Amino acid sequence: MLSLTKLKPSAMSLQVKFRKLSTTAKLPVKGSLDAACFDVYATSITFKNGKAVYGLGFATEIPQGYRGVLVPRSNLSKHPWIMANSIGIIDSDYRGEWMMVLAPLTGDLTETALPYGVGERCAQIYFEPVLETEFVLTKDLEDTSRGTGGFGSTGTQSIEKA
Repeated sequence: MLSLTKLKPSAMSLQVKFRKLSTTAKLPVKGSLDAACFDVYATSITFKNGKAVYGLGFATEIPQGYRGVLVPRSNLSKHPWIMANSIGIIDSDYRGEWMMVLAPLTGDLTETALPYGVGERCAQIYFEPVLETEFVLTKDLEDTSRGTGGFGSTGTQSIEKA
């Protein structure tokens, strides 16, 4: 594993301040030099409303204009759990502990069925810019070949070549 501190900064690097909230908190790490995300570790697990709440033991100061994104590790697909909110968005003005909530896919799973324990890699994080967005009220939208088709509508009709 490569530590965040061992990677060479580049012109494209982003500096995120990292504050340990637990003595067992670890800096996020990349599994390989070209990995897109940093692995993060569980420092605590609590149960609330049938879900497992993983404390990651750290808080951050993300530069204004960026957000942090918390996503499940790919190996979560081997376990009967899902990340309760699909992904987690961490705003640049949030200073609390990063946490991940897992919900069981089926049944009443107990602590022994958890996919990750304290001290183990349990999620991944990455950072991305936040675009300033302006909404423009209009009565009409430009027509497209897809139109209003949604929820699996693409790929069901042959596409004519221009």
